[in-house]
Amino acid sequence: MIELLAPAGDLEKLKIALLYGADACFIGGQNFSLRARASNFSIKDIKEATDFAHARGKKVYITTNIIPHNEDLGGLVEYLKDLESCHVDAIISASPYIIDHALKYTSLEVHLSTQQSTTNIEAVNYWYEKGVKRIVLARELDMHEIKHLTSNVKADIEVFVHGGMCMSFSGRCSLSNNMTDRDANRGGCAHSCRWNYTLTKHDHIVHEENFSMSSKDLEALDYVPSLIDANVKSLKIEGRMKSLHYIATVVGTYRKLIDDYMRDGKIDDFSIYEKEIQKAENRQASHGFFRGMPGIEQQLYNQRSEQPTQTFIGLVQSYNPDTKEAIIEQRNYFEVGDTIEVFQPNGSKNEFKLTQMVDFDNIDTPVARHPKQILKIKIPFRVEPYAMLRKV
Repeated sequence: MIELLAPAGDLEKLKIALLYGADACFIGGQNFSLRARASNFSIKDIKEATDFAHARGKKVYITTNIIPHNEDLGGLVEYLKDLESCHVDAIISASPYIIDHALKYTSLEVHLSTQQSTTNIEAVNYWYEKGVKRIVLARELDMHEIKHLTSNVKADIEVFVHGGMCMSFSGRCSLSNNMTDRDANRGGCAHSCRWNYTLTKHDHIVHEENFSMSSKDLEALDYVPSLIDANVKSLKIEGRMKSLHYIATVVGTYRKLIDDYMRDGKIDDFSIYEKEIQKAENRQASHGFFRGMPGIEQQLYNQRSEQPTQTFIGLVQSYNPDTKEAIIEQRNYFEVGDTIEVFQPNGSKNEFKLTQMVDFDNIDTPVARHPKQILKIKIPFRVEPYAMLRKV
């Protein structure tokens, strides 16, 4: 069975990802992890996360994927033993030193991070023989290469299918290091490739139009059936810094696509899933390397593509079926009279027109304009905790 693997920057996001259909989550601890600005998990949080996941038959992987300098290595074995005591399902690592110590001093399962830029059969077999169970492939492989590789290795193979793409080889860019002293391989990438640049010569502008070096984000919905058929073991979504709504929407969409394909053996219309993804995406997306070497249409040379999405307006906390009243937490502006779509963890979607809204003191509130305000609204059908409200 294929695994859908989702990101989570904190406990709330982890719960959302698992409730909306992920089979596993990858999270960062407070040591040895990339994404230094994410809300990284304490050991106590990791234990809560694994308990929550295991109670639902799901898994948690911990990223220990920095490329460490000497000063980064203190306390490694103690930290790995703490992870082992939390019963995490695996660690994701790139450093041979971290991998060797995990295999020597703990019983932790080890997955090889994409930071190792693994692109060939010999490299996969090398790491498998060292004791690494799963290899996260570099993003620079096309579909033909992935199929050939999975047919000739014993290791489980994990492939990125959605999220940000690096303009360099799987995170090996040094722009951020040189320009901001923030080390991308130690979790500090400043996304310098997305900045606007001007071409100059001897302090004179050579070209008037600004440019960037960024790639479009990856969206591989139409390659999911081929990856399943190629015996890829895990499909990975990137985005530990993303919002609850993003995680719920993207995870829920890939979950439905996987389930539909596993049930029917084919997908006739990918546009259904693409339209759903667009409710949460704010950057242009492309197929990355799956069709071969990307062309200019996969790049963002002279533009930034972020378009803020504000359809996500609230998160359900509870629902009373007798009064048909839901308690929600506001996340964006909306008002009485709006048509609202409810997106539930089970994948169902229903619409209703908002006719009444009060605050927690039961005072009529015609407009929801205060961030994270707790409100009571009437919803004519049952909704579950963590259901998302979207303005239509």
